[in-house]
Amino acid sequence: MKAARWYAAKDVRVEETEIPKVGSNQIKVEVKFAGICGSDLHEYVHGPNLIPKDEPYLLTGHIGVTTLGHEFSGVISEIGENASTKLKVGDRVVVEPIYKNPESSFIPNGKYNLSSPLGFVGLSSNGGFAPYVVVEDYMVHKIPDSMSFEQGALVEPAAVAVYAVKSSGLEIGESVAIFGAGPIGLLCLQAAKVAGATTTFVIDVSETRLEKAKEVGADYVINGMDNDIPEQIKKIVGNDGVDRVIDAAGVQATFQNGIDALKNGGTSLLVALFGKPVTLDAFDQVCREITIRGVIAYRNIFPQVIELINSKQMDVEKLITSKISLDNIVEEGFEKLIKDPSEVKILIDIASTNS
Repeated sequence: MKAARWYAAKDVRVEETEIPKVGSNQIKVEVKFAGICGSDLHEYVHGPNLIPKDEPYLLTGHIGVTTLGHEFSGVISEIGENASTKLKVGDRVVVEPIYKNPESSFIPNGKYNLSSPLGFVGLSSNGGFAPYVVVEDYMVHKIPDSMSFEQGALVEPAAVAVYAVKSSGLEIGESVAIFGAGPIGLLCLQAAKVAGATTTFVIDVSETRLEKAKEVGADYVINGMDNDIPEQIKKIVGNDGVDRVIDAAGVQATFQNGIDALKNGGTSLLVALFGKPVTLDAFDQVCREITIRGVIAYRNIFPQVIELINSKQMDVEKLITSKISLDNIVEEGFEKLIKDPSEVKILIDIASTNS
């Protein structure tokens, strides 16, 4: 079969590779659609980041060349002999790609996203940028017939956003400022509106993406290059500031502007994977009783997200800007995301790939 394989930064090759064999507790999925995630793009531009390059990933033994892709939907094509009896061949599914370390103390209390070592299908093992992928049975979630495979490919990033909004403590009637209008930021906007946010701001340096934010439902948009962002926000919501901030951009400027725009006693939720350390005025944080919280991935939320999408409470298809073939993933996928700010979520039509 063909697969998009990561060899090094700026070196992803679509090449022939073996169809994976299913293990005892595993499920083989025939992939239909797969999305290019920001972490995939980071691996392409700057990797390896999460891809194990020097030592094998503890839970899979995987190392080196990797088939990317962890946002995908498909159909079960084979089931391991000891895999879950709740699943059957032909089920339409999405995959929650996070590995659970069975020896971790976080597993019994359900906080499996905190188990170590952190790992994902498509990064710590071969993933969904291929016609077939093998995953652990606990990762597989069935989706209803009424949900399209395109929608299914957006369940994973939507889960990141829903988990972030829930973790921020956002309540009905509150205001929120979201920094970053990429896929996660825009999905956070949708999730915040579902959660009852009444005043929403989206801040980004790209006017094209700010237009997309308006389309998705932002009440106000602000150019991230402005030097008075907190003042603009406070002029609208009042001098106290917003109740919650969600940072889906992950740089010093967004981190600080978010805190400055925040109401005393408010929460700044960090969902972006920050590339560099940031500085913090801890005295200011203490005096204002501000909460700064980070989140990683998601936990125990996929069924809820599937229902939010299936019921159209989250219209995730608004984020899809292109559908491409696997053969063109480098130029029409990775390179286009780097060069063209109008692109938000690019899906790969795996089902159309000539394997």
